[in-house]
Amino acid sequence: MEALLFNVDSGFLEGIVRGYKAGLLTQNQYNNLTQCETIEDFRTQLSATDYGNFLANEPLPISTSTISDKATQVLVDQFNYLRSNAVEPLSKFLEYMTYAYMIDNVILIITGTLHGRNTNELLQRCHPLGVFDTMPALCVATNVEELYHTVLVETPLAPYFRDSVTAADLDDLNIEIIRNTLYKAYLEDFDAFCTSLGGPTAEIMHRILSFEADRRAINITINSFGTQLSKEQRAKLFPTIGRLFPEGNNALARADDIDQVRQACEAVAEYRAFFDASGTVGGGARPNGTGHGGGSESTANLLGDLGDDLGGGAADLEDRFFVHEVHLNKLAFLQQFQYAVFYSYIKLKEQEIRSLTWIAECIAQNARDRIHDYIPTF
Repeated sequence: MEALLFNVDSGFLEGIVRGYKAGLLTQNQYNNLTQCETIEDFRTQLSATDYGNFLANEPLPISTSTISDKATQVLVDQFNYLRSNAVEPLSKFLEYMTYAYMIDNVILIITGTLHGRNTNELLQRCHPLGVFDTMPALCVATNVEELYHTVLVETPLAPYFRDSVTAADLDDLNIEIIRNTLYKAYLEDFDAFCTSLGGPTAEIMHRILSFEADRRAINITINSFGTQLSKEQRAKLFPTIGRLFPEGNNALARADDIDQVRQACEAVAEYRAFFDASGTVGGGARPNGTGHGGGSESTANLLGDLGDDLGGGAADLEDRFFVHEVHLNKLAFLQQFQYAVFYSYIKLKEQEIRSLTWIAECIAQNARDRIHDYIPTF
């Protein structure tokens, strides 16, 4: 039934986003980039792709942060074009996609306020996809109590804050707990919205959001080892969606070490492979735990410094998460007449930007031995 009326409102934008997807870097283009000797060569190679001359006006030497920022701006411009032409319910779907970035931005500003930093400077560090019209109002707050009430009144995140966070919770010890509490509420709300849309959108988005929820549950569990976070508090941070819910989540809540985390994930074949020490993921990079990604940054940070306590190491586990996320997002493009392609394109583009930044960093530091440690998209 969705095929009958989908194109009336959303067919044009689906065609646009599939065109954007065709412009993602191919393996041959990645190979060309890894052969570059200097950042100037890197810029020249990128100019032959869909990125075009986006670095043409940048003076040499170009920093890797500049490359990341400019590439992210390309993504933001594409997203804003899609959003400005969307109508309900696609416009609401795209708005939900920005909430993850808003959470990271608001947490960044709260952290800055706790440490007495200039919040106007913090605004410059916020992810552009998470910027909302009333964000400058947060800079007016002079203390945590005032900031909390401003967030409740001025931001789209008010329902998540109101239901799960109080002003007394806003301190250094609780800031990561607050971040994960907000993400839990966000993922559950987004999944409920996608379910209300029905059809292939609900099916594909539930699969993608379920993996994101399970990844967060695993990361929260691993990161809580050796901390003051109780098992009861840990369990409250787990989203109530996902393939591990409820049995796997209950097992994760009781876990005391990595082996018990592995056992909790045994029931899901794909997750079992994440802990397979002999498995390979086609790249063991740290590039993918950096930068913005609608929560990717915070989930990567949750891993902490586990060293070699885990199969192939914490970084290797996070890379396997990213590889599987890329796989799920690529599958979204196999079906038509659904909104998941918009979400998946943004996630694939973010992974591409992380890989570009990694390759550029290796070139800048002459670390040729690690330049292939990236995760390609196509």
